Amino acid sequence: MPKRVFISFDYDYDKALKDFLIGQARHPDSPFEIHDWSIKEASPDWKAKARRRIRASDIVIVMCGNHTDTAVGVAIELEIAQEEGAEYFLLNGYSGKTGKKPSTAKASDKIYKWEWNALKALVGGAR
Repeated sequence: MPKRVFISFDYDYDKALKDFLIGQARHPDSPFEIHDWSIKEASPDWKAKARRRIRASDIVIVMCGNHTDTAVGVAIELEIAQEEGAEYFLLNGYSGKTGKKPSTAKASDKIYKWEWNALKALVGGAR
């Protein structure tokens, strides 16, 4: 059974990364599935909604782009994942560039290269 993935990304700069990842989840050999649980509008209860969605997921993928270090929503979603003990990893969003870690990432959190075979391995626990 495919793993359910929650994607954390900078909505202002990296929405295309989320769309690309959703496309990859549709590959016939994909070990994961993504339901678009993006919280598009800030609301008083968005953190509670994010927490419920993270709890309902098997793994959180944090997409790292050029501005992820200043993306407040990504930092909060990662913090929630950490509080919930959720499995997560950071994925470099752009080839040829090094994405920036969210401000709540641990020093030991590695940013992984985004390649299809590597992504499948990462989702399978190869970290």
